[in-house]
Parts: sequence; structure tokens; C-alpha cells
Amino acid sequence: MTTPLLGVVIPTLNEAEPLPHLLGDVAQLGITTDVVVADGGSTDATVDTARRYGARVITSPRGRGAQLRAGAEAVRGDWLCVLHADVRMPEPARGELHRAIDAAVDAAVWRLAIDAHGVWPRVMEWGARVRDRIGGLPYGDQGLLVRRTVYEAVGGFPEIPLMEDVALIRALRSSVHVERLAAPLLVSPRRWLREGPYRTWLRNSVLITAYHVGVPPKRLARWYRPETT
Repeated sequence: MTTPLLGVVIPTLNEAEPLPHLLGDVAQLGITTDVVVADGGSTDATVDTARRYGARVITSPRGRGAQLRAGAEAVRGDWLCVLHADVRMPEPARGELHRAIDAAVDAAVWRLAIDAHGVWPRVMEWGARVRDRIGGLPYGDQGLLVRRTVYEAVGGFPEIPLMEDVALIRALRSSVHVERLAAPLLVSPRRWLREGPYRTWLRNSVLITAYHVGVPPKRLARWYRPETT
């Protein structure tokens, strides 16, 4: 069987509403693609929706790190593309993916653009650019395109409950150049709107700072999403 050029991994948990839009964008890439949705136990129509749009579905223990690792192990492709379920990949972003593959880059991320009007989305985007420029650590919202051989060489996604994107980018940066693509992915504003944009920014800043000084991801996950009994 011929290996697809691109393997797309999308972690999900109750993402039936945004998922069709992203899968529709991926379908327009125009290259041989294997799409795997790594589901963490959705109780809505996520699984049926993914299959209806042509994706393969695997189940995994809940947690983005575990889901992404399982998805990357299951997907077929010379390149891996990791996308959150609530992003969109418009035509310029698809063009950048083609350019990166044609140029044989080792790894790349897109720019962040929040799909909302107003001042606060532009402030969040500016903060993301500053964080990336100073710290060199883009977040998972910006997607990831990486050669499979490079992904495997650095050990892949760690099975941690939080900061799996930061951990992988750190590992990649220690081995290869991570290119910043010119066009953005469009990210849903829902989590900023749900929790408040500046409160979300402050919480995330505290969490990543704590991670960098050595607080274990398991503890950070409890702060990010308090456990209930």
C-alpha cells in the first residue's frame, strides 16, 4: 500500500460542531492524506461526524498528550500535520503547507489568528507573536507540520496531561529548525469568550511559567481544569 504524503491528526472531545469545517478544509488540500481523529471519549456526535467526513477514528485515554501520541502512531504519512479541532485552514494556510512540504522543511507552525473582531483578539495575537519571538515556543493552536522521521527521532508527543505541545516543540528546537509559516490558521474564539480573554491569557501565562520552572504537568492540569469528585 502506498504511504500517503500527509497524515493529519486531530484530537477531539465533544467537537461535533467545529469538526466538519476543519475536515472540509483538509479535504481541499489536494494531496493524498490520511486523517485520524483521536477521540478521548466524546458523548456528542463527534465520532459519527468524523467518519461521515472520511476520517478514521481511534479512541484513546482522555488527555491531549495521550490522544496526540496515539493518533500519531495510528496515522499514515511521510509528514504529520497536527491540528486542533476548532481551527480552520483557509486557502493561504493550505498553500503554506504545500510550500513547506515542497521545500522539505523539517518542522513548521502557522501564525495565530483568532476568528473574531475587536481589540482583544488583536491583543492576544500580538502577545502570541511576542511570546513566540522571545521564547520560541508556539502553542498547539498554531498547528504543527513535521516530517515523520523527525517526529520519531525526538520521541514524539509525551503522554502528559498538559503542555504536550510545548514539550514537543522544545524537543524539536533542540534538533531542527522550526519554521514559522507566513499565513495563519484561524482559531475559534470560544475558549477566550467562555473564560474571558484577559483572564485566559493570565492563566495560560502563569501555567507556562510554572512549567518552565519545573512544576509537573499533572499538577498544572489540576490547576487548568480542576478535578471534581
